Order: sequence, then structure tokens, then C-alpha cells
Amino acid sequence: MSNSGTVARQSRVTVPSPGCLAAIMVPIVAVLTAASVLMVMHYRQERANERNKAEALERTADLAHSFARDMVVALNGFPGQEVVRGIAERHDGRLLSYARSEDSLTTTVRFFGGYEGTNMFGVSHSRAYHCYSIVLRKGAEGAPQAKTSPLEECNVI
Repeated sequence: MSNSGTVARQSRVTVPSPGCLAAIMVPIVAVLTAASVLMVMHYRQERANERNKAEALERTADLAHSFARDMVVALNGFPGQEVVRGIAERHDGRLLSYARSEDSLTTTVRFFGGYEGTNMFGVSHSRAYHCYSIVLRKGAEGAPQAKTSPLEECNVI
């Protein structure tokens, strides 16, 4: 009480107990830790998926060169469109265009490479593709020569 007989107001500062602070901080730290672990896992999965896709695209280049070699071997003159389509399918490719003239054969083929992608829900099987232009010409001595060039876009359907 105060000197005048009234009740004095006292301000009391309370400090939370250490157990109360722990009860608040532990869930926050747990959530932050879980979030950081998930972010690291996601980053690693994305890098692995990019690496797998790049390897699949490298395989498409190998398939294109193998296709070109088989086209040179198959030549008796220039093979017809159905023969070229069959050779492309054997090399996991799809014939998109076929243009034949007296001294050359120009084809556009889309080659596919499979790869596995991972995410939080499991593994998915995907296919990457790349298009190549393969030009066959008879050389000076009559032997066929192939030139394989990657295309930026597969806009020929």
C-alpha cells in the first residue's frame, strides 16, 4: 500500500522458465532442419537428373553416328524411304524427313535416349531426344560419305 492508503500498482517482470523456451525452440529448429535436408536432397536429385539427361543426349549422338554408318553400308545407290525408316527405328530413331536427289540423300531423324529421373515420390523413366540431319553424298571416287549434323530444333514433323 501507498502512504495515502491506496493500493500501489507494482509491475512484475516474469522470465519464462528454461523448459518453456525449449518447448518453443525445439519445434522451430526441427522444422528448419527438415527444410534444409529436403532442400539439399532436392538439389542433389535435380543435379543427378540433369546428368542422366545429358548422358541420354550423348547416347543420341552415338545413335546418329551409328545410323549414318549403317546408311553408308546399306547404300546401293540411295536406299528408299522405307529402308531408311527401318534403319532409323533399329537405332531408336524416328524418320522425320527424307529428300533424295541424284547425288545426295538428306534425312532428318529424331533419336531417343532413355534415362531415369528421381523425385520425392520415386523413379520415373523418361526419354530425351535430339534431331540430326544426315546427308549422304557420293564422293569423288563414287564411295558414299555421310555428314551428321545436330539440329537446334526438331520442327520437321
